[in-house]
Amino acid sequence: MSEKINPNSLDTLCAALCYAMGIEAPEKAAAPSPELCRYVDEKLQGKKVDRIVMYNPDAVAQWIEDKYPQFIAELTKNKELDLPFCTVMPSVTPVCFGTMYTGAQPKVHGIEKYEKPVIKIDTIFDALIRAGKKPVIVSQEDCSLSKIFLERDMDYFIYPTVEEANAKAAELLLKDEYDFYVFYNTNYDYVMHKNGPESPITLGELRMNSYSYATFAHMIEHHWQKHNTLLGFAMDHGCHEIDGDCGAHGLDMPEDLNIRHHYKIFTAR
Repeated sequence: MSEKINPNSLDTLCAALCYAMGIEAPEKAAAPSPELCRYVDEKLQGKKVDRIVMYNPDAVAQWIEDKYPQFIAELTKNKELDLPFCTVMPSVTPVCFGTMYTGAQPKVHGIEKYEKPVIKIDTIFDALIRAGKKPVIVSQEDCSLSKIFLERDMDYFIYPTVEEANAKAAELLLKDEYDFYVFYNTNYDYVMHKNGPESPITLGELRMNSYSYATFAHMIEHHWQKHNTLLGFAMDHGCHEIDGDCGAHGLDMPEDLNIRHHYKIFTAR
């Protein structure tokens, strides 16, 4: 297990997603990830994507992916770019997603502990709406992504279970009515807290995340042939084991801070 912290901050993602779509970044966003911008330029030869699909599983740590690659085999088949990030502190869900979709550090976007207020500063969703784009969030009830980005002129689909949320996500991909999609799954994090990051039941949830991402990749490839689409597997933070064979996160340690996003561009044809 690595003792080093990844050098690139998660706050560089937001502006890079905006770059990929050719829109202005939110007001407080950090400079864009050069690796993601370069990938977009090389893949599209100067063009931009017109669709972005962000699949957000919760708490999938880089060390888990490194130790158990057999549980993310379907993800591995459907990615082209790996982006290691250091998430922000405290490494808990609303803080980290606040940074992911504002490009700002926690003290700037306003969530500095595990709480779920609506973020008031400029977000990627505001930037998309200003640019005439249509964003949508599909998530589970009472989770961070069902709360912290509310009060925007956009659509939200909130369901009791991951299965219902993913079914709606598939439906929306088939309908093809939005430009920026956020699909959030709580399942790995939920089971990890009760059973530990490496338990068989928890790793089964990791496999489910891998298959969900692969399903969305398959749908994009076969149903969105007229679009340039960026698909991301983008978690918020990592995790570690604690006493009692349980799991946790939120600490200033590599297991919690080091995450690795995965991306693939599907070109129009």
